[in-house]
Amino acid sequence: MAATTNVDDDRGDQSVKVTAVETLHCDAGWRNYHFCKITTDEGIIGWSEFDEGFGSPGVSTVIESLAARVIGQSVHNHERIHTELFAATRPGAGSVVGQGLGAIENALLDAKAKALGVPVYVLLGGRLRDRIRVYWSHCGTWRIAHHSFYGNRITDLGGIRALGEEVRDAGFTALKTNIFTEWNGALRSWAPGFGRPWNPELNAEPLVLRGIHDTLAAFRDGAGADMDILLDLNFNFRTAGVLEILRMLADFDLFWLEYDNDSPEALRYIRDHSHTQVASLETRIGLPSFVPYLREQAVDVAIVDTVWNGTWQSMKIAASANAHEVHVAPHNFYGHLSTMMSAHFAAAVPNLRIMETDIDRLPWDDDLFTTVPTIEDGHLVLPSTPGWGIEPDEAAIAARPPHAGPGFLVSRRTRP
Repeated sequence: MAATTNVDDDRGDQSVKVTAVETLHCDAGWRNYHFCKITTDEGIIGWSEFDEGFGSPGVSTVIESLAARVIGQSVHNHERIHTELFAATRPGAGSVVGQGLGAIENALLDAKAKALGVPVYVLLGGRLRDRIRVYWSHCGTWRIAHHSFYGNRITDLGGIRALGEEVRDAGFTALKTNIFTEWNGALRSWAPGFGRPWNPELNAEPLVLRGIHDTLAAFRDGAGADMDILLDLNFNFRTAGVLEILRMLADFDLFWLEYDNDSPEALRYIRDHSHTQVASLETRIGLPSFVPYLREQAVDVAIVDTVWNGTWQSMKIAASANAHEVHVAPHNFYGHLSTMMSAHFAAAVPNLRIMETDIDRLPWDDDLFTTVPTIEDGHLVLPSTPGWGIEPDEAAIAARPPHAGPGFLVSRRTRP
């Protein structure tokens, strides 16, 4: 849907005014991809990617509801626009509404950078690095849980070991995996924090502990001693269970343990008892939601979702983290546009730890965009083209209409 108007506005700079705000959507296998498109009176188009399947239904509605407030304003005034939209939505701005604001801000940044003929990272203060170290995220996860879309199905620890070798041979120096257990003779994902399976107790049962240990051991055996291995626990345990896992992995050389907890004090307690770095906060929206964790010194790495927060706002979060001696790392598991948006953030922050990216991709992922990220020897090579350096292909998007019930909002959806 699109909202358009020719209404003039007297709020400051009137160069490169927004004339339309739209949302576009397409099929991405087990989920959908979502895009915000901002058109200007000079024919410049700004793009961003956002998400509705990771527990965030309604972001499109937020964007479309706020479009009238954006139209008529200059893309150069993205901070004013964000501040105005935040004020208008203040009671609910910390959740789905905040993600809508982030999508609008990111599209404005793309349009502004294109109007100035510079990459977005120039707007963020310039790049500190032109190659960004990335880790292979959801390593094994997609091949186990969504093999009908990604292929290369993994059913046992031998497959995990072989994947470790594949990651190493492809030139990557780091991988991140999730939790798997063996059910009925095959590996399955374990994500009770997301209701799959239904285990609201979130206990660290022996079967799950054994699955974590054996998976990490298989990855280490295949990838070798030099591979940095990251373990993502998501919301799948309570504090006591995480402490059990830490005791079990005391001799295992993890790069970081990733875990989400709504209590800064609990996360600080975990960090105090951890032998490895603790990363968290990927679901936080807005700088105020990060501050209690930073003040508590609850994390070594603050994971910032620039898709949710908006890249300009994410720079403020990164600066606050830097003041607290905390690294940042982008949360990025969407499409190729999201990867490039995250890369511009990663290029501009001094306290970067590493960047997340998915290497296992849908067969049609590359067709949906005008270009794809360049990854060499485990590093993303930053482009110098204006804007994000990538755009969705509208014809390709239209050729793959979205399906109902995307992503994590449908518990059991399988399609060949």
